[in-house]
Amino acid sequence: MSLALDLAAEVGFEARPNPRVGAILVRDGQIIAQGATQAYGGEHAEARLLAQLTSPDQARGATLYVSLEPCGDFPGKQTPACVDALVPLGLARAVIATLDPHPGTSGLSAERLRAAGVSVEVGCCAERAHRLNGPFFKRQLRAAAGLTPLPYLSAKWAMSLDGKIACHTGHSQWISGPESRQQVHVLRGQVDAVVVGSGTALADDPRLNRRQVPGGDPLPVVLDRRCRLPLESQLVAAASERGLLVVLGPEAPAPRVAALVAAGAEVLRVDERDSLTPLLEHLGSRGFDHVLLEGGGEVLAAAFAADLVDRALVFVAPRILGGRGAPGPVGGLGVAEVGLGPQPISLSAASCGDDLLLEAHFHVYGLDSP
Repeated sequence: MSLALDLAAEVGFEARPNPRVGAILVRDGQIIAQGATQAYGGEHAEARLLAQLTSPDQARGATLYVSLEPCGDFPGKQTPACVDALVPLGLARAVIATLDPHPGTSGLSAERLRAAGVSVEVGCCAERAHRLNGPFFKRQLRAAAGLTPLPYLSAKWAMSLDGKIACHTGHSQWISGPESRQQVHVLRGQVDAVVVGSGTALADDPRLNRRQVPGGDPLPVVLDRRCRLPLESQLVAAASERGLLVVLGPEAPAPRVAALVAAGAEVLRVDERDSLTPLLEHLGSRGFDHVLLEGGGEVLAAAFAADLVDRALVFVAPRILGGRGAPGPVGGLGVAEVGLGPQPISLSAASCGDDLLLEAHFHVYGLDSP
């Protein structure tokens, strides 16, 4: 199953909005076929696996390991039901990491396999399978519960070993190393939108795009209540080509708003102080599945305070910056007691060049709540 999940993790952005799935077929202790999800509308992992067999008889008595329950048939489906192809093969055993949350499949395919005489086990490496497809599980489970669609929210920041995102002078380039910066571009290529606050947009004049790596092109979004984003900024200059969404408050001056729109930007007006929740509801209504929040500190603080962050990716560089006035990644007032702060359900660490990448999951959909 770990190998099947590794295959799934290698699936790129082009599979969206489908989940990333890996499948391995084992007979007499040997892997005889394997497959992973293809681009949306293409073959699923099980179909790719079966295409490697020289004869369907090769699967008789074999064990299938698959990171998500094989799909069933339901209205609007783009590909044949994988379970229909598996049932006649005479499999001895199917090990499924987790059931598919889609109501057209959830548990039904597992029961069809059991009815065909296949020994079915569910739950091997389940948490990893849920974490791997967080946006998919969140969308499906919220829809099944009748809740407003909200995209999966990943928060990202880079900081020094002593928890600073910049020097006391404001200098911050570059805290993280080149491998970490490349990984951020990979991440941008996997999401639908990248969000920053107006402070970050004004201080850094970012492009918020994906560079020199494969992937999609995320929509840049700026939370800018007072409409301070300069028309000369890189984001506005590229708005007519890439798109740009600016979230405004009621105090935004009408002439500046009109100039933004004339430059090709979209605007979203939000009356309440909380701009992030209405923004996520707006993006969810547009079918956005995964949003990346890149700061700044006040926006991150508001996101954590409202329990909107599903995952945090923290690049920790082997540097000590010091300074009482040097900023940390999350602003706001903070919690009054240590035990009141948000705690992740899972935490992992991996090397990224000279840096350390921490991945913290605050919600694992299907294992905690919708």
